[in-house]
Amino acid sequence: MQQLKGIKILVVDDEPNILQFLEIGLQNEGFEVRTAQDGMTAITLLKQFYPHVAILDVMMPGMDGFEVCRMLKKMENVAVIMLTAKDEVDDRVKGLTLGADDYMGKPFSFEELLARIYARIRNQFPNLFGEVVIGPFHIDDRRKEIRFENRVLELSPTEYELLKFLVFNHGLVLSKTMILDKVWGYDFKGEENIVEVYISSLREKLNDKDHQLIRTIRGSGYRVDLS
Repeated sequence: MQQLKGIKILVVDDEPNILQFLEIGLQNEGFEVRTAQDGMTAITLLKQFYPHVAILDVMMPGMDGFEVCRMLKKMENVAVIMLTAKDEVDDRVKGLTLGADDYMGKPFSFEELLARIYARIRNQFPNLFGEVVIGPFHIDDRRKEIRFENRVLELSPTEYELLKFLVFNHGLVLSKTMILDKVWGYDFKGEENIVEVYISSLREKLNDKDHQLIRTIRGSGYRVDLS
């Protein structure tokens, strides 16, 4: 993982053990971290701390994570990752509708959460990175340009966003639903197979005939492997 100075993360959860675990872990990664055990404290910290990323538990007494998400998105440019004890479709849709950028079910892997945090920073605050180099990919979000093995790829705007999302989340299995939410938007009304069409186009442009770069994980989605 690439460490960045000055990245601020707000963690909101009513379970002290989780707060302490995430605070220590994220500080060890070089992030500046603040924590809150309830929604009102989180809103107060937002005005003082100005975080880049907020990690919100859904189930909290009083103001729940959904309401905190709605208020955060209304007030500041902050990437929101929702944590839920059960990965239910209704919870995911509600969170995304309110502006959440990602979600994870509990219990979760710290390494996966870290990967998602970096993905959100790269997507929402690309100026903090400039040109991002991930394996054989060079992604310049200011130019909307991706180079693969020093070759500039000719990509449509949607292909660019899809490939960027896949590469930023390399190593993670991404479902078609998640891809549609993040690349096409949660209000997309088309068919899921549009993802297959665009994946096929990307594989052709990457000369990935054997699907070794963009792998299909049967029944689950797609995963970019860079090793």
